[in-house]
Amino acid sequence: MLDLRQMAALAAIIEEQSFEKAARKLHITQSAVSQRLRQLEERLGQTLVVRSNPIQATRAGQQALKYFRQVSMLQNELMDELSLEQESGFTKVAIGVNADSLETWFLDALTPLMDARKLLLDLKVDDQDQTHHLLRTGEVLGCISASPEAMQGCSCIPLGVMPYRCLASPEYLQRYFPDGVTAEGFSRAPVAEFNNKDELQNRYLDKFFGVAPGDYPRHRIPSSETFFDLILRGYACGMVPDQQSLPMIDAGRAVDMTPGRYLAIPLYWHVWNLKSDLAKELTDQLISAAEAKLDRFEDHPELTHPG
Repeated sequence: MLDLRQMAALAAIIEEQSFEKAARKLHITQSAVSQRLRQLEERLGQTLVVRSNPIQATRAGQQALKYFRQVSMLQNELMDELSLEQESGFTKVAIGVNADSLETWFLDALTPLMDARKLLLDLKVDDQDQTHHLLRTGEVLGCISASPEAMQGCSCIPLGVMPYRCLASPEYLQRYFPDGVTAEGFSRAPVAEFNNKDELQNRYLDKFFGVAPGDYPRHRIPSSETFFDLILRGYACGMVPDQQSLPMIDAGRAVDMTPGRYLAIPLYWHVWNLKSDLAKELTDQLISAAEAKLDRFEDHPELTHPG
């Protein structure tokens, strides 16, 4: 049986990125933190932490963290059920989510659950093509991902589709594409991308215009709201989901550059196979919200999965 105090020391070191801060979080000395980590590494026969800047968990350390977070969640649920006096206790839940879902529908999905339970959210935001790795390393209980491939020990539940269209302001179109949208025009027309992992613009331009990733100027805007605002101000075009853009299209502030040409991004909820009431309730809430906020799979015959 693993010592949960030693496991907690490992988790605190990784979360706080410092032995000193981990000691303060656990209310013990720094030497005690180091001792607990060393004892755990000896018990498992593996190095669990790379003492670099930033501090990183080794592969064995990631597996140990995954185990600890699963046990901690089940333990918190058990304490909630058995101890009616524990009114001040919160349950911390880590979830991987893409920025556009977080901006449009995800918090609405969690609101009923947060009203019913004392939860602390630890949201880890990444591209929908990338959130899968957060589950693989044990950093999250579940994640929203565009991948339909279920990992071992996890369930994969289809949620719905977010259609992404290449939008621009009327002024942008007049400035860069006065004679119509062409591949040649993109060589001088700025395009917005979310971050270096964002492949939506690349896929759209390659699929419909044969434009390679390095053949157009780009802004990098790591904020869903500011990303869209830059487009509305006329400084870029970019891929925006219908769930965020339709009011602006209806108002005439944004224009679909190529009507009928879009990318249908499917979203799936990946979650550990735990006999946990919290995991089940969270799954039920996400499914319910997705039915109301996302498009149905059958409405989009061609889906764009991670490459």
